[in-house]
Amino acid sequence: MPVIKILAHTEFCPQGASLNVPTGTSICEALLDNGIAIEHACDMSCACTTCHVIVREGYASLNPAEEDEDDLLDRAWGLEPQSRLACQAIVGRQDLVVEIPRYTINHARENH
Repeated sequence: MPVIKILAHTEFCPQGASLNVPTGTSICEALLDNGIAIEHACDMSCACTTCHVIVREGYASLNPAEEDEDDLLDRAWGLEPQSRLACQAIVGRQDLVVEIPRYTINHARENH
């Protein structure tokens, strides 16, 4: 079973975490199933960017991003070449190191 190492995030995972997850699980599902309340304003339907993550290690083992995801990622805060939407990134057989960015674009949460 692959391991997802989550780098420390002051709000969602202050100490970081190491999660054993089944192959075929989305990164978002894995985080939520393990008590890491990553934002997912569109309920994991690939319609927002609030679950944006940066895959620091193991990126190539994930399923390829589809056009809808790539289009949405263009709007994500802190976009990097290894950025994915956690709801669309499916865990393969390789371990991952994942960073949750400091900010998201979530107007409801920001009280706009």
